[in-house]
Amino acid sequence: MRILVVEDDAKIAGYLRKGLGEAGYRVDHMESAEHALGAASLNEYDVLVVDLMLPGKDGLWLIGELRGRGVATPILILSARQTVDDRVAGIRAGGDDYLTKPFSFSELHVRVEALIRRSRMAGTAGAGQSTTLSEGDITMDLLSREVSRQGRSLDLQPREFSLLELFLRHPGQVLTKTMILEHVWSYDFDPQTNVVDVLVSRLRAKVDRDFDPKVIHTVRGVGYSCRPASGGEGRQ
Repeated sequence: MRILVVEDDAKIAGYLRKGLGEAGYRVDHMESAEHALGAASLNEYDVLVVDLMLPGKDGLWLIGELRGRGVATPILILSARQTVDDRVAGIRAGGDDYLTKPFSFSELHVRVEALIRRSRMAGTAGAGQSTTLSEGDITMDLLSREVSRQGRSLDLQPREFSLLELFLRHPGQVLTKTMILEHVWSYDFDPQTNVVDVLVSRLRAKVDRDFDPKVIHTVRGVGYSCRPASGGEGRQ
């Protein structure tokens, strides 16, 4: 799942990226409303976390522009403005929830989860966005974050969950290490790093080791592919 954080305070932005990243989200960050408008118009996000007090155009302008363009992504407003009038203005502009600074990460996380759940249960407006992914004998619940294979529960860490989600959304497709890095970590690593190989190895130990057929395959010199519906083909 992917979140866009629009926040010009580097400390707060870093705090959000770290916390949400550890919770299994892919986090993009923009410091200005203008840049965020382009990102949110072109990419699909599950939630936007928007500060109101931004340099140049403010958060209310951003929210109004997005809603005017038909972008229905849930928006959590994050602001130091605490009056009732400020909250009303934020909701009227098109925000879905309002959290004042200072805030606890646990509360923000719960509100983000609630917005995602509400969005995916909201009739045809969220049509096609099931709360579960299922390929072959693997099932993943995006809300409860429960994963099972052949009916047996798998205990995945946040980054393992994020990697498996990426595989299930692209069954049979070869994913390069760069694609995996961008999805799971959301920022650049040294291209020589082995963090992807380590993560894939950890995921294989949980998804493949005690099951047949094996579903995660190495495409030598390119990356990895997940083929949940394949036959008894072994790993390369």
